[in-house]
This record gives sequence, C-alpha cells and structure tokens, in this order.
Amino acid sequence: MAVYAFTGFSLVSLLSFGYLSWDWMKPSLVADVATDPMEKSLPPAFTRPPHIIFILTDDQGYHDIGYHGSDIQTPTLDRLAAEGVKLENYYIQPICTPSRSQLITGRYQIHTGLQHSIIRPRQPNCLPLDQVTLPQKLQEAGYSTHMVGKWHLGFYKKECLPTRRGFDTFLGSLTGNVDYYTYDNCDGPGVCGYDLHEGEDVAWDQSGKYSTFLYAQRVSKILASHSPKEPIFIYVAFQAVHTPLQSPKEYIYRYRSMGNVARRKYAAMVTCMDEAVKNITWALKKYGYYENSVIVFSTDNGGQTFSGGSNWPLRGRKGTYWEGGVRGIGFVHSPLIKRKRRTSWALVHITDWYPTLVSLARGNLSNVPGLDGYNVWPAISEGKESPRTEILHNIDPLYNHAKYGSLEDGFGIWNTAVQASIRVGEWKLLTGDPGYSDWIPPQTLTNFPGSWWNLERLTDGLKKSVWLFNITADPYERYDLSDQRPDVVRTLLMRLVHYNRTAIPVRYPAENPRAHPDFNGGAWGPWASEDDADEWEGGGEPLKSRNKKKKCKICKLRSFFRKLNTRLMSNRI
Repeated sequence: MAVYAFTGFSLVSLLSFGYLSWDWMKPSLVADVATDPMEKSLPPAFTRPPHIIFILTDDQGYHDIGYHGSDIQTPTLDRLAAEGVKLENYYIQPICTPSRSQLITGRYQIHTGLQHSIIRPRQPNCLPLDQVTLPQKLQEAGYSTHMVGKWHLGFYKKECLPTRRGFDTFLGSLTGNVDYYTYDNCDGPGVCGYDLHEGEDVAWDQSGKYSTFLYAQRVSKILASHSPKEPIFIYVAFQAVHTPLQSPKEYIYRYRSMGNVARRKYAAMVTCMDEAVKNITWALKKYGYYENSVIVFSTDNGGQTFSGGSNWPLRGRKGTYWEGGVRGIGFVHSPLIKRKRRTSWALVHITDWYPTLVSLARGNLSNVPGLDGYNVWPAISEGKESPRTEILHNIDPLYNHAKYGSLEDGFGIWNTAVQASIRVGEWKLLTGDPGYSDWIPPQTLTNFPGSWWNLERLTDGLKKSVWLFNITADPYERYDLSDQRPDVVRTLLMRLVHYNRTAIPVRYPAENPRAHPDFNGGAWGPWASEDDADEWEGGGEPLKSRNKKKKCKICKLRSFFRKLNTRLMSNRI
C-alpha cells in the first residue's frame, strides 16, 4: 500500500482545516439549495431559440469557488450555480488548447490531431480547417456569434483566426498567455510581442485596460447593440486566472490577511472575474435577454498549484490526468431549466456542449457525423440520465514515455509507457506518466519555501505505469486497484486500443522563426502567406520549401530557434 508523508502540519491542524474529511461533498458544501426534488417548476416555453452565453475561465482550480468550500469570495458564481444546476461530475482537459478545441469541435483531441501539448505561438498549426465549429453551426441556425477573450487555437494564417472560424466579431488574444494590462506575451527570451486583437486587426488603442474588465465591458456593449428578439451566442473566454498574477489593488486588499502572496493575488483575480460575470448577468437583464438565455460556466483545466490555484481535495494539478487536472467546475444557469436549484451527478464532458448547444439552437447536426459529444440538455434540465457512459481523457503518443511501462504490462495489447487515460462507468485507468501526483491544499499559510505546497506526497509507486481507480467510490484517487482488478484493467485497455485505431496523426510541427513579432510590426499575428500555405501538412516537420533560396535565408535562424526551444521546453507550462 502506498505510504504518505505529511510535512509541515500536525494531524490536529489538518483536521481543523477540514482537509482530511472524507465528507468533502456533504450537503453543507455542495449539495442542492433546499428544494423539493419533485418540484415541477415549469420554465418559459421555448418559443424561440435561446440566447447562449458560454463563460470559460482559465486555470481556475476545482477548489477555488465558494460552493466548493473555498476561502475565495465568488458570490455571483455561487448564486448563479445555486439557482441553476451544478455539474459535479463534469470533465475538461488538463491544459488550454485541448479543452478549447474540444469545446469548439465536439471531438476528442485524437480526432483533430491536437492530442499533444498546446499550440505554441510560433508553430504553423491551428484548429484543423476541415472542422465545422460550434459558432459556424450556430450561424447556420440564425445566430449572431461573438467571441471575447483568449483564443489559443492557432493563428499562423488568417484562415485560422476566430473571425474565419465562425465568429462575427472578436476581441481578445490569440496566444495563451499575455500581460493583463500591456497585452505583451514573450515566447522565450527576446521573442516578445503585443497580443490584443479587434477582429483581424491589432488593438493597440486598448493597451492599459485590465483584460477582465475590458472583456466584460465588451460583452455589455455587444448586448446593448443587439436586439434580444434575435438569437445571440457570446463565447467569453476570460484570460483570468492564468498567470501572470495581476489584479487591481483594491481586490488584492480584500485578501490582505492571506499570508501566501501568490494565493492572495490569485484570490483577487478570481473575485475580480466573479464581479465581471455579475456585470455580464446584469447586462443580460438590463437589455432584455435574460428570460430567454442559457448561461454555461466552465473552467478549462485544473488549477496551477504553484501559481496560487487549488484543486483540493483532488489529486494532481493542471497538466496532469489525475482528477485535479481534468475534473472541472461547471454549472448551467437559465430560466429555461425545468428542474432548477439542484446538483447533477450526470457524467458530462466538455465535448458535450457542441451537440447540446446546437440542439438548443434548433440547429442541424446531421451534417457533422462522428462527434464525440452528446446532447446532455435533458440530463441538465430535467434530471434524466446522461447519455454519456465513458470519457477518453486522451492518448498522447509524443509525451515522454514512462520508464517502467511496457507492452507486457499491458497484456500484450497496449504499451503502458504511453500516456493515456480513460474513464468507463465508475472506473478510471491511467497509463504512462499521468503527471505530478500529489494532493495539495490551498496555500494560505505564510512563508512556504521551496516545495512548500507538498502537504501530502506519494512516496512509493513511482515505478508504476498502470493505475486503476473506482472514481465514484474514491474521487481522490487514493486507492489504486490495478493489482486487485486485472480484469477491469484489461477491459479498459481494450477501450484505449479501440480509440487509438480512430486517432489521426498528431499535428505538432516545429516552430518557425518567421512567426517572430519583430517581423509583424511588433505584434503576434498571422505570418504565413497564401503562397506557402501548403508548406506544412498534418503534424510533422515543415516540408521542404519549393523556394529553396527563400528558405536558405532563414535556415540558420531557424536552427538557432529550434535549439533554443529545446532548452526551454521543459520549463514551459
């Protein structure tokens, strides 16, 4: 049995914090707001397609919302969730691009070629252009579509931009990490550029405005200029609460008693985002949209624990396939929900929003076969059983293979060195290297040095490459059952084999120095011309240029950047 080491706290202090309680999901924390489960409150009839507001936050930890017992103040989110339906069996992906791509396409990463890492600023890569996106389907259904916030689905050519992928308007950043005020982003030493765009133009004039406020104000402006008689879809992808940890001082002051500086700044950013959601909700009511609206709230991945986030009491963090990396905060708030004020344990995945929202919009899904998502609206609105019974968390053939994995350990049908994870029913299987595996409580104490957040660390089992958990009975992944239930391991490995047969090649091309902002007026933006649009295929290395002279002019620079990138890769998030 695994041995756990406790450092820095006594058992009594842990119990006083409530961190060792098995009843972390007891009614006092996340159960339904008091209501009769048989309540039959009828919503307004669906006389016309509803307005859809999808709010996605960045790097917000599972613990970091009021109704999960957090020390961070989120009164707006708590109220919206309490009056709607909380999704407590809701899954996302462990990092940015994968979650966003699956939301926009309704397909697993293995079916878009984006199963490895994220799309980096200098890569000639983007969401595959043959994918029909969620906003495109909503446009077909007569919706006005708008995006505000972080894209992070590639931009190396104009066809990849949000306004070419189904959005009528766009205000936000194209890369994955920008300053909240200056909108500068550095992709390595000396590779820096401005990244705030209005449509397909650089929005230089917006510099200096805090992004969380700017994005909420833009949503209000969109609602004010649109008619509530016409359906609208607004995708609000807040940059918050991704690093850098920046917030207006008045929000930080609220948490002045919080000893840990990173946690203090992070908490301020979460509360600031909560108030931005309040302003958006107020605008929906002011301009006449609210009664016919559906608000979906979702995180994009688990919290980054060394940047103030907390996924407690779940195991792991952002970038891992433990529950702390893939179980998300999610809820739906709408006057149109039939059974409100409750908690749903229906299994829901981020891919499910595509068919769910298109169905709500009365759109046509018949011409987009092969979706991995399901329409889960009956489960959300009426409390019916979820049509989903399993989730492929991912199969990443390029991630560092586990040292101790082998085909033999996978019954001769699966190489357990490969990073993969799947959930089927109540069972969850992980193979390869799932990522950092500690249980990390909120970092509220002062002067935690070095490995300060490692309250509880797994000290054996490091030579493993297969883990099995009954995730319903053991949501914290403390009891590995892979040795006791080889039959279940084999069954789930067979499911991985099945999915792997449907996977397309990984799209992860080498970075290109032509993407440097210095060649684009100091801003990140499309850099590949129409002439060399066919220079890259699939996910391999860039193909040889037809214009050899042109390539030779930058070959030395390209080699330099590749070597530099190799050195930096291990330090990137």
